[in-house]
Amino acid sequence: MVSRITWENINKSGNKLLSPASISNGHIFTSGCLGVDSNGKLSESVMEQTENAIKNLEEVLIASGSSLDKILKVLLFVGDASYTSEVNKVYGKYITTKPSRSCVVVGFPNPKVKVEIECIAEATSITSKL
Repeated sequence: MVSRITWENINKSGNKLLSPASISNGHIFTSGCLGVDSNGKLSESVMEQTENAIKNLEEVLIASGSSLDKILKVLLFVGDASYTSEVNKVYGKYITTKPSRSCVVVGFPNPKVKVEIECIAEATSITSKL
């Protein structure tokens, strides 16, 4: 059985075409999280966007019944290869369990977006908001 986390579960508005996360067979599959702040704004700083993206990812994981330390696989998108060093500095502060990871340089439709992060995580005994 597949369960879906809704935007209401994480107290955010988002793209109505997708769910922030899907849960199946003890695993959580998140959609990409952008580095928007609590007001929905994007900072000019790649480090701030990365920090916000990870915080947003953490909110989705908590609502799904998991946490950052249960991440199995990360897919990281960056808007320019030159951002990688700064992204890694922030990433290493929050995601310390060294999950599998891929990093892809992309051209985002919105040129203000510098980073997006999604993951697959293990569900834990934390109660989800479903």
